[in-house]
Amino acid sequence: MTKWAGKYVIGLTGNIGTGKSVVRRMLEHLGAYGIDADALSHRAIARGAPGYQPIVSAFGRWVLGPDGEIDRAKLGRLVFSDPEALITLERIVHPLVNQAVNFLAQRAGQKVIVIEAIKLLESSLVANCDSVWVTYAAPQIQIARLVQKRRMSEADARQRVSAQPPQEEKISAASVVIRNELTFEDTWRQVLAAWQRDVPEALQSSPAATSETQTAASRPGEILVRRGRPRDSEEIAGIINRFNKDGRKVTRDDVMASFGEKAFLLLQYNNRAGGVMGWKVENLVARATDIYLDPAIPVDQAISALIVEMERSSRDLQCEASLVFVPSELANLTNIWQALGYEPRKLDTLVVQAWQEAAEETKSASTTLFFKQLRVDRVLRPI
Repeated sequence: MTKWAGKYVIGLTGNIGTGKSVVRRMLEHLGAYGIDADALSHRAIARGAPGYQPIVSAFGRWVLGPDGEIDRAKLGRLVFSDPEALITLERIVHPLVNQAVNFLAQRAGQKVIVIEAIKLLESSLVANCDSVWVTYAAPQIQIARLVQKRRMSEADARQRVSAQPPQEEKISAASVVIRNELTFEDTWRQVLAAWQRDVPEALQSSPAATSETQTAASRPGEILVRRGRPRDSEEIAGIINRFNKDGRKVTRDDVMASFGEKAFLLLQYNNRAGGVMGWKVENLVARATDIYLDPAIPVDQAISALIVEMERSSRDLQCEASLVFVPSELANLTNIWQALGYEPRKLDTLVVQAWQEAAEETKSASTTLFFKQLRVDRVLRPI
């Protein structure tokens, strides 16, 4: 039973490559507040964070990369081949992660919390869960995902999959099993059915699940911004195809699959579709991408409406920073971005490792990064 009064907690686990993060994002679309415990473990050992010096003291400076950060790949190779080293690492990291999870869960305004952790069942976090959800995928699908999405060699992928406990062990402890093997829609149907069946009905209509913030009334010449849902995939694809300048076409199925990675904000002007922006939150960092606008709409109003709603939702998810990847035709509108509190940045000027990693993962040659810090009271901040 959860220790966070008035909240329903879903513990989400599954072996590598089974789609835990996709299911967490689906639950976030339904209004849950998602906590990625594995990402918090990375934050806990960043340079200056509470776990950094204990790791260096325990394993030596050879685990550091050229930039002075702990080389997680090097550390991973050590601990996955040495059970004693893994125990030492977990003794350092797990208390810090538990502390951060507790802090985020207490501060969250949402009534449903989902904690994603690959070692949920082996940790003390499971004692605070009202239900345990497990994702499953056949080993050949796990391997294919690791090769495609994480760019592992097939040999490395097979080794990582075979090194983990049998999936049946997690399934035996599950309240809900999500078979994440087919399409996004198939997985979405399973998640939605389990949500409606298992989450208390009084908590299913949380503000995060239902809010559609109006930046202005829908009078002529004014703008409405709302959160897109998977059911809006065809409309979103149509907006992208109308206003995309590079000629690339997307389908409803493309957009539907994207909901496993991000959310979308839809802009309406004069009661018709006028723009869209992709948006995701990972590791307390908001990232806005895929900005498409009708050139007939006043650009300052359109950008402001989308960014204000993105920031509102991001703060609701306790984000520390906002990274907006702006296409070239909008990047030169510096007065608009400055008025919203953003400044252009190079990756190496971002002072927090999690911010740098988010920017590195998302950057493209055709966009400019604009940055704004949203919170000063960071989780697992340097000491």
